[in-house]
Amino acid sequence: MTPQHSGFAALVGRPNVGKSTLLNRLVGEKIAIVSPKPQTTRSRITGVVTRPEGQVAFVDTPGIHEARGALNKAMVEAALAALQDVDLVVLLVEPSLGPDGKTPEVTPGVRAILERLAAVRKPVFLVVNKVDSVSRPLLLPFVAALSAMRPFDEVLLVSALTGDGVEDLLRATLSRLPEGPPLFDPQTFTDQQEVGLAAELIREQVLRHCRQEVPHSAAVVVESFDESERAPRPGSRPGGLEGLVRLHATLYVERESQKAIVIGKRGAMLKAIGTDARKALERLLGTHVYLDLRVKVEPRWTETERGLRKVGLT
Repeated sequence: MTPQHSGFAALVGRPNVGKSTLLNRLVGEKIAIVSPKPQTTRSRITGVVTRPEGQVAFVDTPGIHEARGALNKAMVEAALAALQDVDLVVLLVEPSLGPDGKTPEVTPGVRAILERLAAVRKPVFLVVNKVDSVSRPLLLPFVAALSAMRPFDEVLLVSALTGDGVEDLLRATLSRLPEGPPLFDPQTFTDQQEVGLAAELIREQVLRHCRQEVPHSAAVVVESFDESERAPRPGSRPGGLEGLVRLHATLYVERESQKAIVIGKRGAMLKAIGTDARKALERLLGTHVYLDLRVKVEPRWTETERGLRKVGLT
């Protein structure tokens, strides 16, 4: 009988390189919100992938960047702390070429992460994402430039968006993990509670709808999650939405001007955010959702420990 492998693998990298998209692709479920705006992920999110040959718990981490303010520092600390708790590190990068469009360029941000990884004494994979955006001949010198700075246990090319190379990454990861039984129930795909997933799905709609300074100053706290009416009624139609979950949530921003943007003229923006969030929540929960979303101002919450506690990020 072939032995099983199981363990934890951290997805690390710069903001907006596609870590959350890759996690969702690996798991086959949406457990991490995705946005074109950088620094979307604020805390560690674990996605569990189970196969006959073993189980991987992939840990999605906030993007590693130059941190200013309490929020950004907490995000970077969460990413770096993950390196200590896992069996394997997946460094995710995107192709970077110089002004001529041909010469590989290792950006200062990636160099800084490589310096952080110098002391890591566990397998480290280099995974180049978004390979569908650059011609393959240009990828080889880029990979060579990175490998010259640090040896990697595996080098893989993937597209989290299309799925190209993702199964190869999964197989390589499983082969490098310690032998052992699954760490989670085979039916588990995340350690996130539904309340936490719900808050993130609401925040995702803020990121999508608000273009100005609001997104990085927004946080969502689910104040109540009432499942008392969730059970489907006897004789209900299979496959349809039945039952009801009632959510009451608070959307925190830092300034009155941001509150005005989120609410919009005659409440139009808040209604759009709430409508799209409710649809996403119904897909997640498989039931009808009543969402009551209020907006409050918590001045400078991203800059202070007190503010982070208020919005549930510490």
